[in-house]
Amino acid sequence: MNPERLNGGQLAFGHRGATDVPFAEVERLEWRPGDPGEPGELLAGFLAQHVRGERSVALLLGAQGCARLAGLPEGLASPVPAVPELVAVAQEPGGAPRRAAAPVVGEWATSWTDPEHAAAVEAVRAAIARGDVYQVNVVGHRSAPHRSDPRDLAAAVAALPGASYSGVLSGEGWAVGCGSPEQLVRVVGDRITTVPIKGTARIAPGSDVALRASEKDRAEHVMIVDLERNDLSRVCRTGSVRVEELYALYEWSGLWQASSTVAGRLEDGVSTLDVLRALLPGGSVTGAPKRAACALLADLEPVGRGPAMGALGVVTTGGMDLGLTIRTVAADEDRVHLWAGGGITWSSDPAAEVEEAHAKAGPVVRALSSP
Repeated sequence: MNPERLNGGQLAFGHRGATDVPFAEVERLEWRPGDPGEPGELLAGFLAQHVRGERSVALLLGAQGCARLAGLPEGLASPVPAVPELVAVAQEPGGAPRRAAAPVVGEWATSWTDPEHAAAVEAVRAAIARGDVYQVNVVGHRSAPHRSDPRDLAAAVAALPGASYSGVLSGEGWAVGCGSPEQLVRVVGDRITTVPIKGTARIAPGSDVALRASEKDRAEHVMIVDLERNDLSRVCRTGSVRVEELYALYEWSGLWQASSTVAGRLEDGVSTLDVLRALLPGGSVTGAPKRAACALLADLEPVGRGPAMGALGVVTTGGMDLGLTIRTVAADEDRVHLWAGGGITWSSDPAAEVEEAHAKAGPVVRALSSP
C-alpha cells in the first residue's frame, strides 16, 4: 500500500504545511525485531540509495526501533506486531489522495487500572528517592476493537487540530496515524532543532496561569530541556547549542502544552543516522538519565509502546523533519491501539498523573468515536 499524508484534506507526511501534493511509493524498507540486519545500517543504505532530487523518504521508527538504534534498553514487545519497528518509504510527487471514511470503533480497554498506573508513579518516585533517576516518563496503553479500514482510523487522528506533525503511514494490514504537536528533530542545512513538550493542562479559565506557575511542571520541563541540550551537543559544534525559547505555552486539542526550542549547528560530516542515534528515543518520552529511565520503564509499563513514543516524518536532500509520535494510534485488522502518559518527578501526585494521561488520550479517543 502507498504511504499517505494528511495535509489540508490531502494525504502527505511530516510537518503540516511542508507540501501540498500527494506522494507515490517507489520502494520501502521494513524491519521488525528478529529480522536479519542491523536497522541503522539498513536505514543508512536505504537513505543513501533514495534521497535525491525530488525523491524523499518517509520514516517511521517505533519505540523498540529507536532504542535499538541508540543502544538503549528496549522494553516489552509491541502489542501491534503487524506494525514494523522501522519503516522507510521512498516516495516521489504523484499519486492521488485517498478519501477517508468515518471510523467505527468499539469499547476501549486499558492495559492497567488507574490504581496500577498510580502504583507505577509511586515506583518511579521511589527510584528518584534512591538516586537512580531524576525523571521518568510513564506511558500507559489502551485498545479497542474496530470495523474500519486501518487507514481510516489513522486519518481521523492525523486530522486532530493543533497537530503540527500529522500523517498516516500504512502497510499490509496495518496503519499508523499521528496527530502530534511535538517536534523531535528538524535539520535544515547545518541547523538542527528539537522542541520538547513537558507540562500539560486542560484549557480552562486560569489554567494557563497555573501551568506557568507550576513548580513541578517547570522542573520536569527544564530537566528534559537540559537532556536535549546534552543530546544535541553529541552532534553539534562546541558552543553552538542554545535554548531559543523556554517554557512557552501552545494549544493542542483543548490542552495547554509547554514547549521549548533547543537549537544548534551540526558538526561537519554528521550523518542522518548520527543524529538519530544521538536523539532517539526522545527525552520527553523517556526521562533523565535516559539509559536508567529506559531500563526502569521496561519493568514498569504493562505493554510495549509499539510505534508510539517514536518518530514519524520525512528525510529529504535538504535535511529531515520528524515529529515525536505522541497522540498516535496504530491499527491492525482487528484492534486500534493508543498510548498516553506523562513525566514523573519527586513532586508528582499519582492521581494527578493518572488524570493527565486520560486528558492526553481524550482527544484521540473522541476523534475515533463513531458519529
